[in-house]
Amino acid sequence: MKKTVRIGTRGSKLALAQANLVKAALEKADPEIACELTVLKTTGDDFAAWSAEAPGAASSSRSRSAEPAESVALKGLFVKEIEEALLEKRIDLAVHSVKDLETDLPAGLKLAAVLKREDSRDAVVTRDGKKLKDLPGGSAIGASSLRRQAQLKRVRRDLEFVAIRGNVDTRLRKLDDGECDALILAACGLIRLGLANRISEYLEPTQMLPSPGQGALGIEIRREDSKTARLVEKLNDPNSSWEVAAERAFLKALGGSCRVPVGALAQVEEESLGLTGVVLSPDGLKAVRQSVRGAKTAAQRLGAELASQLRAIGADRLLYGSWAAKTKS
Repeated sequence: MKKTVRIGTRGSKLALAQANLVKAALEKADPEIACELTVLKTTGDDFAAWSAEAPGAASSSRSRSAEPAESVALKGLFVKEIEEALLEKRIDLAVHSVKDLETDLPAGLKLAAVLKREDSRDAVVTRDGKKLKDLPGGSAIGASSLRRQAQLKRVRRDLEFVAIRGNVDTRLRKLDDGECDALILAACGLIRLGLANRISEYLEPTQMLPSPGQGALGIEIRREDSKTARLVEKLNDPNSSWEVAAERAFLKALGGSCRVPVGALAQVEEESLGLTGVVLSPDGLKAVRQSVRGAKTAAQRLGAELASQLRAIGADRLLYGSWAAKTKS
């Protein structure tokens, strides 16, 4: 009789697609197990569902500004109940988009594996395939995150940002209904949902650094659960794991869930790892950006080193000064 492994996941189409990727990989790696999905509703899901349908939550008025501070405050709320279920042993492991995880995990839990990373870039989605440079001035862009807004403002200050919330399907529907002219979404989510054909343009890291951990799926388990640890280690991609470690160390050294725009991308090449990070003001006018390179086995040290270098050239004024204060709720 096969051993049952319970996988905790959110119930959105993207979360289920990601959990099913892990389910298939685990069952292929060990034919003696059978995985079952346990769907858990999180506080973040409840808020996202409410805000997506609340009056004015979408762009009922095209002049409505996006509210990025609110989206920053949601970080962690998409995993809280799942982590509680893990600690209470109602599930054996949890599948997360790594960018949703806090830099400090709850006591008793650990990130045990990172799957081979999907495309980490952000993507432009338009109704007619227009690229960013071809959008007319005043176009309404659905991009609620501080990071995306600030970096786009550095290249297109004539665009207007509106609050388009909800899951990927909801956002695409709102785009198609004319509530905005373009969306900025993580390419990995569209790819995993089989919607890569909706991508009008990929934004390269030179123009738009992704969120730390973007594109990576992580498996979280209980620290003392050695059996599950041995099972999931077969799915760990070492290079993706080093990249995620560097990016998360960088974010942690800057203060964890930052309330100002922060982007980072690590890339492994053979035995070395290059890491680039940026900290910006919300309006995109001020930015500090730097890169470091070293041995991939020193990923966490490189992350902390990069944060220190950025602080030395002005990141602290953005993180803790007047610009940061403007974004506090």
